[in-house]
Amino acid sequence: MSALYRCVQFNRVSKLKTVSIQVMRFGSNVPPPQWKTHESLLRVENTAITTTTTTNQRSMANNSRKLSFSCSRGLSSSTENAADRVKRVSIEGNIAVGKSTFARLLQAACPDWEVVAEPVSKWQNIESGTSKGTDASPQTTVSNLLQMMYQDPQRWSYTFQTFSCMSRLRTQLQPPPARLLSSEGTPLQVYERSIYSDRYIFALNMFELGCINSTEWAVYQDWHSLLVEQFGHQVELEGIIYLRAPPKKCKERLEHRGRAEEKGVKLDYLDKLHVQHERWLVEKSTEIHFEKLKHIPVLQLDASVEFQSDPEVQEEYITKVKNFFNAL
Repeated sequence: MSALYRCVQFNRVSKLKTVSIQVMRFGSNVPPPQWKTHESLLRVENTAITTTTTTNQRSMANNSRKLSFSCSRGLSSSTENAADRVKRVSIEGNIAVGKSTFARLLQAACPDWEVVAEPVSKWQNIESGTSKGTDASPQTTVSNLLQMMYQDPQRWSYTFQTFSCMSRLRTQLQPPPARLLSSEGTPLQVYERSIYSDRYIFALNMFELGCINSTEWAVYQDWHSLLVEQFGHQVELEGIIYLRAPPKKCKERLEHRGRAEEKGVKLDYLDKLHVQHERWLVEKSTEIHFEKLKHIPVLQLDASVEFQSDPEVQEEYITKVKNFFNAL
């Protein structure tokens, strides 16, 4: 029985192989013409139509993507061109010389100007999350780095100057507001101080006072130069407004505004900052590491007068500023 079973199975397999071979020999790729029924022709035609439709859809999608890319690239270029029109100017000067007051006058003078305030509040409120143990919930610690620097400059000067510069850089890298880009005149951004005065006035002064050591100074200059070179025209200035006033006048205004962190600021410190400003912006004796900054135009204004309360002086200074901006 087992032999018979094997024989039957063999014959079945042989017949199947034979049929398979015959079909393959008859036409493995395309059936003979006499086999093409009406239904098969419809299937072929439908397949061709579907293939053509799919190809057209893909082509339309590709064209749509190309058009979308072209439009977005055009919009991007338009935005970039508008941003390139913006001119950047900084207001420089000693502590309490009147920069904030003067900045407010500029902001009110022309809608095509945007005045960016010094980020003092960021220095006064540095938040850091801390947690003790796995079960404890995170706690927020607020540090006043400005106060820490004044209280212990030997310990905190490098930390403060690093954060000060980074906060200024972050502010300056923000895209200009839409109203500025759509203005008909020449849009202008005016900054209270800059990443350059951070280095060539305050950080340099702390180094010369010994509050920043030589290693810290070398590190500071290295990353500062790298950032300026990396961001290029985004941080370049077209001009500088230098508010000049005797250190004694600045000391009077400092005491009058009564900022808590500045109670311990001495006249000698303001004298040294005044000298740094004069070296950089008047005498041009400070070693500058950026070619364009060496030749930047500077508008000097006498800030010893009480321009805040004198409309005539305000009008005179605004006129000078407008003429200065037009010449940039």
